Amino acid sequence: MSSSVTSPSPRSASFTQSIAAGLEPWINLTRVSRFAGTMLVFWPYAWGLTMTARSANLPIPQFFYLLLCGFIGASLSHSAGCVWNDILDRNFDRQVERTKGRPIAAGKISVPGAVAFLWAHLGIMIWMVRDVNALAWKIALVTMFPLAGLYPLMKRITYWPQAWLGISMNAGVVMAWAFITGSIPTSAFALLGGTWAWTIWYDTIYACQDKKDDVKAGVKSTALLFGNSIKLVLALFASIMMGGLILAGILNGHDLPYFLLSVGGGSLYLAVQLYAVDTDSPKSCWAAFHRNGFNLGALIWSGFLADYVWATKGSVLTDFASRTMLA
Repeated sequence: MSSSVTSPSPRSASFTQSIAAGLEPWINLTRVSRFAGTMLVFWPYAWGLTMTARSANLPIPQFFYLLLCGFIGASLSHSAGCVWNDILDRNFDRQVERTKGRPIAAGKISVPGAVAFLWAHLGIMIWMVRDVNALAWKIALVTMFPLAGLYPLMKRITYWPQAWLGISMNAGVVMAWAFITGSIPTSAFALLGGTWAWTIWYDTIYACQDKKDDVKAGVKSTALLFGNSIKLVLALFASIMMGGLILAGILNGHDLPYFLLSVGGGSLYLAVQLYAVDTDSPKSCWAAFHRNGFNLGALIWSGFLADYVWATKGSVLTDFASRTMLA
């Protein structure tokens, strides 16, 4: 008995490789392989949504559906921001070692092609929010256009581009409240303040990767502004972040799981990270940035989620007990 294995023809393999080679620059343009950026857009929305769900007694199935929608929106938003940033910064990127190989800077993708690709992202995002209420619609439009749109220009005119980015990246906090309740309470603004400080924390660390090249290219950032006092200033913003979380938790009536995991666990993680990061080492800075996108974001969300489930289960048990006593 004999068997034979049919291998792909050279022409078929060549066609597949050609398609992969053609798609690679577009995939690289979105930074989809560097998922930490998407998660940093997603976590503020997830925190705000979970906070809103607890306060508004949102059913758990609806909560997870909205969480999935937010994740898709965060992915599109991050990719669109990367495309727009690379269009405007293509001349700067050619002067920085870490970014000179980016598709637009390297000439692999044309500017008109990138603009069309950007509008495809924006079109999907606008379609996703087409049926939201008036307040949520306004927040979505402001976030997509002036906030995200003007950020790449900030690094040309101020050493505080991270402050502008902090508003843009964390609009999901108030978007979640506006979408579900049609209003934005004080607790949401407290959380927004905390996430704003968090953005300055992690994006300053991220910018430390390019300090030398940024000086030559004329790019401004908080990494250059803070200079030799960078760890001291980072400690200040970490404190502001935790202060925002504490105030938001108090105003929204959160319980022990939130303060134990989100506040206590988050504070400890930030302290360890501040001690460990070497702001003069690009490798160390990238690792710290990556850990913010995955580990710290998830740790803080676990407190929000545990508290939401705790409150939901408690409500269910109370209702059951009430019905039993009435019966």
